[in-house]
Amino acid sequence: MSSTKADRKAADDAASWLFNVVTSVGIILVNKALMATYGFSFATTLTGLHFATTTLLTVVLRWLGYIQPSHLPLPDLLKFVLFANCSIVGMNVSLMWNSVGFYQIAKLSMIPVSCFLEVVLDNVRYSRDTKLSILVVLLGVAVCTVTDVSVNAKGFIAAVIAVWSTSLQQYYVHFLQRRYSLGSFNLLGHTAPAQAASLLVVGPFLDYWLTNNRVDSYAYSITSILFILLSCSIAVGTNLSQFICIGRFSAVSFQVLGHMKTILVLILGFILFGKEGLNLHVVIGMIIAVIGMIWYGNASSKPGGKERRSLSINGNKPQKHDGLPESTEVDEKV
Repeated sequence: MSSTKADRKAADDAASWLFNVVTSVGIILVNKALMATYGFSFATTLTGLHFATTTLLTVVLRWLGYIQPSHLPLPDLLKFVLFANCSIVGMNVSLMWNSVGFYQIAKLSMIPVSCFLEVVLDNVRYSRDTKLSILVVLLGVAVCTVTDVSVNAKGFIAAVIAVWSTSLQQYYVHFLQRRYSLGSFNLLGHTAPAQAASLLVVGPFLDYWLTNNRVDSYAYSITSILFILLSCSIAVGTNLSQFICIGRFSAVSFQVLGHMKTILVLILGFILFGKEGLNLHVVIGMIIAVIGMIWYGNASSKPGGKERRSLSINGNKPQKHDGLPESTEVDEKV
């Protein structure tokens, strides 16, 4: 009976990761086509539309009875929205002010920052193999993606804000689901409306500042509108799958194994948009990153690979934290 339960959980975990990988890679490719081919460069406004679509779906599901009533205190909601919106704005500004190489380094630094948050806030301890496997993943992705590296003061500040706000937002997803026993759709039902409203108000002004173009002056066509609708539709799955994966595992595992999406985007980019960037060091980097991800999954699942020494929410008994094979009470409800 226990083996059947373990097999079912492993299948659910794999399905969760596959859902996140497919939707994340899909939205990256659609947005790349929308922005590069059709010139829709209003990233913050587009994200607001993503959350508006997600809000609409959660309202419909609540009306149909698929989402049960739940409570999220306003202070926690406001903190989450602050972290999430600073993450979105910070990443967009960082990409504009920094070289692509430094932007990629900033994204890689989210893993050690997320580890730091778990160590300080959750008293998580990592084994040596787990730490080394994370370093291997970082090395492999860096070899794949980091090319030119240049930095300036304002770009560095934007990158710091982006990294810390993103790490806090992802940590907070896991924290809120555990503390208030919220499923993924429940949490989205609370956060998506606030994010949609704030980003749709701020987004057009921020996009004008970043691009010197107004979203209301864009030359909309039937094809570009269809791509926007497709992007919004896929974004619902991306937002949901992010909450599911972080809820089942942790922000660190989401970041580490999430770099598989980086590898897939590179491969699909070479296939769909040309092979000029494909060379030996990129292939070697991909292989190193995949080896690190497999090592991380194995190391973090072993006893002592990654454990929380004490729990401030549910009690004082030491408990396995993350590792790919464990899930929480909330996970069974997702």
